[in-house]
Amino acid sequence: MRPPLGLVVFVVGAASLGAEIAAARLLAPYFGASTIIWANTIATVLVALSVGYAVGGRLADRAPFMHRLCQIVVAAAVLLAAVPFLSGPLLRVASTAIGSLSVGAFFGSLLAVLALVAVPVLLLGTVAPFAIRLSLERTEEAGRVSGRLYALSTAGSLVGTFLAALLLIPFAGTHRTFLAFALALAIVAVAGLPRQYVIVPVVLGILLALPPGGIDLRIAGGGRVIYEAETQYQYARVVEQPDGERWLQLNEGVATHSLYVPGSYLTGNYWDEFLVLPFAARAAPPGRVAILGDAAGTTARAYGHYFPRTAIDAVELDGQLTEIGRRFFALARAPRLHTITADARPWLASVSRRYDAIFLDAYRQPYIPFYLATREFFALLRSHLHAGGLVVVNVGHPAGSSALEKAISATLRAVFPFVVRDAAQPTNTIIAASASPLSARLLSAARPELAPELRPIAAASATRLAPSLRGGPVYTDDVAPVEWLVDESILGYVSAPRR
Repeated sequence: MRPPLGLVVFVVGAASLGAEIAAARLLAPYFGASTIIWANTIATVLVALSVGYAVGGRLADRAPFMHRLCQIVVAAAVLLAAVPFLSGPLLRVASTAIGSLSVGAFFGSLLAVLALVAVPVLLLGTVAPFAIRLSLERTEEAGRVSGRLYALSTAGSLVGTFLAALLLIPFAGTHRTFLAFALALAIVAVAGLPRQYVIVPVVLGILLALPPGGIDLRIAGGGRVIYEAETQYQYARVVEQPDGERWLQLNEGVATHSLYVPGSYLTGNYWDEFLVLPFAARAAPPGRVAILGDAAGTTARAYGHYFPRTAIDAVELDGQLTEIGRRFFALARAPRLHTITADARPWLASVSRRYDAIFLDAYRQPYIPFYLATREFFALLRSHLHAGGLVVVNVGHPAGSSALEKAISATLRAVFPFVVRDAAQPTNTIIAASASPLSARLLSAARPELAPELRPIAAASATRLAPSLRGGPVYTDDVAPVEWLVDESILGYVSAPRR
């Protein structure tokens, strides 16, 4: 039995682009989803396809037989199905390398995973010239035949792209996306092969039905994972320590994005600064605040407790993190909390309300969204502030690195006349910006009106409050090379000699 060549070409086209989308998703938890990672992924696929086209043409001339083509497709299916399994150890090396600051292991694992993806894609690239060779009966038909097959391949690529991005990855996960495309390849190919090859789609079908394993990342402090999920945007897990403290970790698991301390609304970390820094601009508590990048709601929960009259708009792109916050981080206890699932900038552009304070906590290392770090975005923030309002930005960075902070500060100064910094943590600097003066004196004067637990935090912040760093570039929507800047900071940090 011979499978229709057009169907084989269509499915191969779908699997090629579907594998590219899945590969980028596979890498994102460990290497980020910046334009640099996308460029590397796309380049890998294009190089593999180009080599495959050349190899396929030679193979087709030497042995123009349908069963040879089907064998190549089955081999590609097996190798594609192996990617999520073989890449696991390599990605764990990447995760360990981030924590141990080993730049060689980090980028070595990136190249190894890209190579894993390249091999099955190379085999898929051989199919188009092979199919053209098998379809040609007369040279006069070369243009029509090749045009039809390339059209089918491109149509398959389009279907594969949307199938992976809109259906398979969000609802089945990255692991099963690779297996689904591998199974589709195996099914169309075995029709042109001996009966024993049926074992391949059978095994792939079984693997597809099995639950995928979680991402095995290191857990510090003897904690245990009490929840994990692959959301529409990222891998997320909740780690509970022996004392009941809970951490929300995303992707590579190095940073903590929300923190819950049993019996307390404070964290002893940078989130506490959001509670007191507005008093550097005003004597009264904010009437309304917006939190852009709320994660599981650490700041929102604390605001609801210490300032119950403050209305809180907590904006988080990944709605599943909000649900995690309600379930594991006591987020629902904030009395005037409004949770909003949206991308911060488009959402802010669509509303007209104004705020006394806007908190930006959406810079998630190692990569940050460039469009939340530009002059145009900060101008949008300013347009949503009441008189005397302020913007407070958490800038995470490698310890000892100031490049990102300088760039954000310079961009804020292009919009706001008053910009100050609070070096709250070695890896977190809080930057405040306003059209009105920001004063450590005003912050100190507000201490008696604060809850007793907040007074030492306000005193420490007032002591640290200083003018913003100088020397950074101003980012715009047109030019904002934030990925390069962050990559350079990380590389500089991990390659610096240690005593």
